[in-house]
Amino acid sequence: MPYPQRRPSWQDFSARYSDEQECIASYLALETAEILHGLKPANLINLPNRPRRCGRNLHQLWKRHGRGLLEQSGLEFREVVERDHSVLLFIFNRQALEQTLARPNARAFLRKAGHAHAANLEQTLDELQRRIHSGAFPHEIGALLGYPLKDVAGFMGWARLPSSAQGPWKIFGAPEQSLRLAQEFHNCRCRMAQRLSRCASAMECLRIDKAA
Repeated sequence: MPYPQRRPSWQDFSARYSDEQECIASYLALETAEILHGLKPANLINLPNRPRRCGRNLHQLWKRHGRGLLEQSGLEFREVVERDHSVLLFIFNRQALEQTLARPNARAFLRKAGHAHAANLEQTLDELQRRIHSGAFPHEIGALLGYPLKDVAGFMGWARLPSSAQGPWKIFGAPEQSLRLAQEFHNCRCRMAQRLSRCASAMECLRIDKAA
């Protein structure tokens, strides 16, 4: 079961935002759309240190304006890995992520992956960051990114489930629920792209939806 839909791209509307803060705010709003609307607790975003087609370097704009913009948005972040050529951001809604860690199945999953303090958000993020720095990517992070645990377990080889579909992530076992979730993520990103293509200020879009 393929997932052929085109994801809206920041390049589709980036020309609208010439101001530096508006530019990086529009990018962050699109890339965190599912978090802002309550569908995901967190996302990983990689910002390469090079100019985009529009000439803007989002890595540099993040360094100048990103922290302040996220403080206004209600989101939090960690710069998980920072190198000269890129920065890897873990952006999250603290309340949603703590609710995820409060679920017994999520805690059990992380403990199986060797996280001794799976119920503690800061210690869990510290351990994930340490593992990424060690060079072995911790695929269990998918449990914090809002992906179905069966798919994360299948990807890690923990579950004897066949690969059944390719969406924004690799799906294992019965695909219907995972594909519905992928469609919700896609629709959310599309709605954010539409907002960004017509709103007066991108910073209006970079806000947690309190009604979600």
